[in-house]
Amino acid sequence: MLDMTKRALSKKRHYIPGLARFYFRPTFDWTPSQAEKMYNRKNSQFLDSEIDVVYYRDCIGGMKELPDESVDTIIADPPFGLDFSGKESLYNRDPFLVVEGYQEVSEYDKFTLEWVSQLSRIMKTESTAYIFSGWTNLESVLMAIRLSGLTVKNHLIWKYQFGVFTKKKFVTSHYHIVMVVKNEEDYFFNKVDHYPLDVFEYPRKYRPGRKKNGTVLPVEVVKRCIDFSSKPGDLVLDPFMGNGTTAITAKGNFRHFLGFEINENMQEIISESINAIMPGVDYTKYLSRCPSPEDLKEDYPRAYKEYKRRSGYLPD
Repeated sequence: MLDMTKRALSKKRHYIPGLARFYFRPTFDWTPSQAEKMYNRKNSQFLDSEIDVVYYRDCIGGMKELPDESVDTIIADPPFGLDFSGKESLYNRDPFLVVEGYQEVSEYDKFTLEWVSQLSRIMKTESTAYIFSGWTNLESVLMAIRLSGLTVKNHLIWKYQFGVFTKKKFVTSHYHIVMVVKNEEDYFFNKVDHYPLDVFEYPRKYRPGRKKNGTVLPVEVVKRCIDFSSKPGDLVLDPFMGNGTTAITAKGNFRHFLGFEINENMQEIISESINAIMPGVDYTKYLSRCPSPEDLKEDYPRAYKEYKRRSGYLPD
């Protein structure tokens, strides 16, 4: 028994903080040429003219017409349900740059259940959905997920740098992202970071002088969801396309997209944004995004020295 304790203590003493970071590799990775080949493969469930398209119609009826198990990843940022138009003075933006036609929802529980209940049928076994929600409607979203037979795998927080000024409560400066899977035993997850936290810290992006549909999600937030839960060539669905961020991010990273947007006044703006980006223009091999040993050296000097020793030479 004493010998076992000594061995355990000895093993514990040999732990070097940060060393694992030097050896981390993404679960799956593809070169740009490999990703492009995957992107160019035919989709057996859709005609070419049926994907990489935004349909300007109600998403509930639209999703009902999609084939069973045809979507790989879902990014959904539904209406706020707060009598919101995007033109309110408290948002400190030019109301003339907010496109008319944004539609809010009155019966939020009913609406949320109707659209979330469509997801399970169209999701593949390994699919994941990311549902964005403010805290005021989070209960409706979680209830709809439960009633639809889906499983919450992660509850993520998107923390941004500012919120609307308040007098008698704390300023809201975060958004909820509920990561939902169809089969918790068999869903695709590509760990592209060594230590991926469930808090995303990306600033809201200003778009001065540009027209928009209410608020705009940062590309970085959508890209993180796509990176972890899809492969090149996969089909990403956005039921509430808004300003087209999901389509732009998907196309720029060798993913196909499909979306619905009820505000027909956004058609020209979204089309211009999508047409302006080339497939795969933002794609890079995941390993190239990870910090190099030299990048980690300052934060983990002991681990760096051990990594170099194991590699066959000592650092300078």
